[in-house]
Amino acid sequence: MKSTMKAGNGELSQSRYSDLKRMLDARRREIRAEVQGKIRGVREEASWGAKQTEVLDAGESSEADIQDDIEFALIQMKSETLNKIDDALSRLEQGHYGNCFECGEEIAEKRLRALPFAVRCKDCEEAREVAERRERQLAARRGGASLFFDV
Repeated sequence: MKSTMKAGNGELSQSRYSDLKRMLDARRREIRAEVQGKIRGVREEASWGAKQTEVLDAGESSEADIQDDIEFALIQMKSETLNKIDDALSRLEQGHYGNCFECGEEIAEKRLRALPFAVRCKDCEEAREVAERRERQLAARRGGASLFFDV
């Protein structure tokens, strides 16, 4: 008899649960290592830069600032991804991971491997994106029209 866990709208087999947990744990370790490596790199560069006696001109200084901003943004994005993976692990433990929030169907493993914190299946996510795009277009039209009527 196959072991199952209760999921939000159905049952999650023990093997699917184990596979998803392994995948999430591996992705979390990978991203955590990337973040720690980037932070280490920034710290080393900062300490090396502080010891540097070379004076940078305005262009070089601006370029260095832009590079620092990019590094910081990448660290921030990876940290946000870590938080989403932690949330996914929590949903997995509660039995709510791997099924679409909209239709309740299983999210394809291929999609979860590419986007481990996905909460919708491909079809429902595409439908949501189309609806959001329409809403933005309508809001933009209303916003543009209101310029003429608010005078």
